[in-house]
Amino acid sequence: MSELHWRSMAELGHMVATKEVSPVEVVRAHLDRVAALDAKLKSFITVCGDQALEAARAAEAELVAGRSAGPLHGVPYGPKDLYNTKGVRTTGGSKILADFVPAEDATVVSRLRAAGLIVLGKLNMHEFAYGPEGLNAHYGDARNPWDATAHRVAGGSSSGSGVAVAAGLCPGALGSDTGGSIRIPASLCGISGIKPTYGRVSRAGVLPLAWSMDHAGPMARTVRDLALMLGAMAGYDAADPTTSVLPVPDYTAALTGEVKGLRVGLLRAHFNDVAAPEVRAAVDAAAKRLEQAGAVVDEVNLAEVVHVAAASFAIVATEALAYHAEWMRTRSADYQPDVRDRLKMGALVSGVQYVRAQQVRQLVRREVDAALARRDVLLAPATPIPAPVLGEKATQLGDGTSDVRSALIRFTRPFNLSGHPACSVPCGFTAAGLPIGMQLVGRPFDEATVLRAGDAYQRLTDWHARRPVLA
Repeated sequence: MSELHWRSMAELGHMVATKEVSPVEVVRAHLDRVAALDAKLKSFITVCGDQALEAARAAEAELVAGRSAGPLHGVPYGPKDLYNTKGVRTTGGSKILADFVPAEDATVVSRLRAAGLIVLGKLNMHEFAYGPEGLNAHYGDARNPWDATAHRVAGGSSSGSGVAVAAGLCPGALGSDTGGSIRIPASLCGISGIKPTYGRVSRAGVLPLAWSMDHAGPMARTVRDLALMLGAMAGYDAADPTTSVLPVPDYTAALTGEVKGLRVGLLRAHFNDVAAPEVRAAVDAAAKRLEQAGAVVDEVNLAEVVHVAAASFAIVATEALAYHAEWMRTRSADYQPDVRDRLKMGALVSGVQYVRAQQVRQLVRREVDAALARRDVLLAPATPIPAPVLGEKATQLGDGTSDVRSALIRFTRPFNLSGHPACSVPCGFTAAGLPIGMQLVGRPFDEATVLRAGDAYQRLTDWHARRPVLA
């Protein structure tokens, strides 16, 4: 069947369940797409062709026997290459772990496997998840599929996840998010991605960047697919003591398409007001569209976010160096230069600065909680700029010139610091045809409302249904 690669995960799951297509057909369609396009896009580090087809045949046999594992049974996806996969190498996008083959799956990989999903391959990333551009000196830089004339960054660190889903190489993916690494590539590549509440999803078996800021979450073209994946992934895990014991709701049940009475706080100062003009206009238009559908929109400011950059740096740099200390001592030359330099900077952070940063975290968390006490979700751009050209160093924002790296993480990392759930959803395109993403932020462990708002917006618009033109 033609164009299976553009079907959503929900559609593919339904087609498999009704025997309109087989899991083998679905997997082969995506493997063919990878073979045709990925030499240029570089979204995969490892393609699991034989294993994926074997798993697809097993999934088909289960269905023939009348045993379904759920709505995504027989549907392929790609984990970012920092999720342990039993018997398949997990490189972290690095030279150091180029030959590391885990003996066990990460908890979320195991849970998705139990839900019938099939690993198509391992996806490219910024080395050890330490960069918002998604660059990789060892396996190549993933290429944003929305510009055929220039090499634009895909966003990071989950660059391969963003590119593979946007280009139709796999219908869904796993990313990780420490300062925006799910939401940035989702925004720049025109797909959807959610960073759940800290503690909602297990990180056991996931290579860390900064333990107190890392979040694991799904990426897909539709919010409905995010809800399906998150429902299979989330929940308490004894192997990760940071996970919550709160029950996991049925996220798909929340997708009513209804936003009447939904209270939306549009983040102005430090967010939409400083975004590039086309981004600001797209997010304003999205707020207006929700308002026309019955949402109640007001404006809100978060004053404490002015301290986020320094606090986030102190926490991430310190925790990242703590994990990498031994390799930095024995294998420093094997890191790509930008990651090595960032790890070195962790040694410059004092204990006092680290503690002060954790105190800032509490201030930010309380301020976001206070804003959400009178609203259901907050709305802001996911990134202040569309995808920059590879090598572009500076960009102009509403409050002055910024380096590109700082600009990319400016709107996302406050909610890593606070731990609130945040979802990026496509909300427009620039005149040059580049995607624009908006960010919906919710109360702790209220991913259901965030997903409801995002899904309702996608029912009102078609930004998420547009496709890049690929050779």
